Amino acid sequence: MRPTPSLLFAAVALTLALAADAPARAQDAAAPADAATLPARASSLQPFVASYEAWYGGKPAGTATMQVVRDDAAARWHIDLGIRGNRGFAGIVGLNLEQSTVFDEANDIYRPLSQSTVRKAAVVFNRKTTGTYDWHSNTAQWSGDISKQRRAPVPIRYGDMSGLLINLAVIRDAEPGKALHYRFVDGGRVRDYDYQVAAQTEPVTVAELSFEAMRVERTNGGNDETIFWIADGVPTPVRILQREDGEDAVDLRLVEYQAMQ
Repeated sequence: MRPTPSLLFAAVALTLALAADAPARAQDAAAPADAATLPARASSLQPFVASYEAWYGGKPAGTATMQVVRDDAAARWHIDLGIRGNRGFAGIVGLNLEQSTVFDEANDIYRPLSQSTVRKAAVVFNRKTTGTYDWHSNTAQWSGDISKQRRAPVPIRYGDMSGLLINLAVIRDAEPGKALHYRFVDGGRVRDYDYQVAAQTEPVTVAELSFEAMRVERTNGGNDETIFWIADGVPTPVRILQREDGEDAVDLRLVEYQAMQ
């Protein structure tokens, strides 16, 4: 069974990732990690804003906007995702989702500091959760509209990331044939996220433009598949697809991205 639209767009917040440096168009707990298992390749992270078309079950459902902003005074970054349902059922109920992670960057690692998620739908619900990553006590904890089981402090370690940051790391680290391994700590949960990059590129068409792109698939998601297509020279996914039980669910297609100062 496919996820309902409310669950659908909540899931998008954990699978969307973007990074850009120039204007363009259409372009549970795991074994301990050590320095040898952390990603080695890095690229310079740049502020940007990007727009996607959001499709559900092969039909247009809304739009998504992602931005990465640097706070120079605090030596921190913000990654913000906003999703607006404006077509089909999502448009009827006024479905909106906003997610944000504040993080810093050191030694090629994106380190989360705080995280928030707000889900809104006209009349139906308005839910918010917030989380704090305390790197002095090495714990993370969430509050708000979240189950009691997920409010307890979660032990964290160097290299742990929120869902949005893992996706930024996938874009940074992807190389043909490479296996990627991360530890997800978000919303009171701890999980392994493993991805495999295809050995060869393949053609992908979005917004009437074609790219030769790397296909990156999560390998340990069970019946929930996540696939990225990453094109050389385009520092943001050209397409992101979520599949449920072998059927297409969320399909995000890049419309444009713009560097910011």
